[in-house]
Amino acid sequence: MDQQQYRKIPSVAKLIEEPALASYPHAYAVDAARQAIEEAREQATRGAEISPEQILERAVEHAERLQTPAFAPAINCSGAILNTGLGRARLAKAAVDAIQAAADSHSTLEVNRQTGARGDRQAGLRALLCRLTDAESALVVNNNAAAVLLAVNTIAQGKRVLLSRGQSVEIGGSFRMPDVVRQAGGILVDVGCTNRTRVRDYEEAFDEETGLILRCHPSNFVLRGFVEEPTVSDLAACAHRLGVPLLDDVGSGCLIETERFGLPHEPTLRDSLSAGADLVTASGDKLLGGTQAGILLGKREWIEKIAKNPLARAVRIDKLTAAGLEATLRLYVEGREHEIPTIRYLSRTPEAVHAIAKELMERLAPIPTRLDRGETEVGGGSLPGVTLPTSRVGFPGADPEALARALRMSHPPVFGYIQDDLFWLDPRTLDEDEVDFVVAAVRGALS
Repeated sequence: MDQQQYRKIPSVAKLIEEPALASYPHAYAVDAARQAIEEAREQATRGAEISPEQILERAVEHAERLQTPAFAPAINCSGAILNTGLGRARLAKAAVDAIQAAADSHSTLEVNRQTGARGDRQAGLRALLCRLTDAESALVVNNNAAAVLLAVNTIAQGKRVLLSRGQSVEIGGSFRMPDVVRQAGGILVDVGCTNRTRVRDYEEAFDEETGLILRCHPSNFVLRGFVEEPTVSDLAACAHRLGVPLLDDVGSGCLIETERFGLPHEPTLRDSLSAGADLVTASGDKLLGGTQAGILLGKREWIEKIAKNPLARAVRIDKLTAAGLEATLRLYVEGREHEIPTIRYLSRTPEAVHAIAKELMERLAPIPTRLDRGETEVGGGSLPGVTLPTSRVGFPGADPEALARALRMSHPPVFGYIQDDLFWLDPRTLDEDEVDFVVAAVRGALS
């Protein structure tokens, strides 16, 4: 190591006295100083030129990163309405207010107000879900994978679970439905072929050790061509003839007809129940537009058994999830679903999106921009392969990777996407009060 370069490296104590670093909380300043000093030592070892100013600059960058919360509000112009990385469904104001009220005070989560005795945290959610879907009963847990695991563990632990090969899905993050079934204690049995499965395949696979027929709606991929799957009603009839229940994992949690948005039909929770499924599971933070939750609906006898499973306590929802989901469900009951951002973004017309894109482009002048037609994905494991027409703003002449990174590091971070060597912003999911932030972030990134 060049000793002259080494002498340029300040001590931690001296570095944190610098005003630029001293303004940060002490713990962050110390950690940042140590990181910057370690980097400087590595550079000096390689013979690189270093300076106290560079070390301070790096320390400030580290302190800023340490001070930035991991969970920060973000602006979604990514071209996906339900962007999993950005938290999927954006909540309605009513849900946000309900969560804040529950967090800001004690709440009536699990108490009977009339008697003062301990109550049931599921009661309000159960009543709303049954009203919206005509289910006999309902149970809400912390996510849909937990709902499936809990149901399989209750009904088919140590028993065979029949699942079509074409529905043996990976649900994201490398988690696979077969693994969930096995972890629940079920013995997975693949039925039929990847592209074609018939009722008789289930009948031939059935034996006295079979405890459940599982159906998984392919919510994150599409099979096209020479394909066949039994309908829910045909599969329910088969299950009942064989004397086992049918569990239908519909995934997206849709409560209203997607055709009204110009989209193909996505099975609703009511559809599956009316077709004869004994149990239906779904996510709360996909097309339903609420908090992350796993929703179990169906026959009262099965829901009651599942609720008594000790695992139900391990995956139960907290008061914040319950408050947000209840407020979201009430919007559906009251005919106010247009207040749910997911529904609002789905129903936003191409003309309305174009107007926002045009406003962005005009306000960003004289920065070179390009207004173009595009497609928005629903995302989040919902309506795979289905897109909505949109308008988007591109940035010719800008380094797409550099611009994308600069916007991700802005406050708040702005997420777009790169396509055809251009960086794009899709405003379908952009609210009016966010336009100023996007304009300022882009100007700052390209200044």
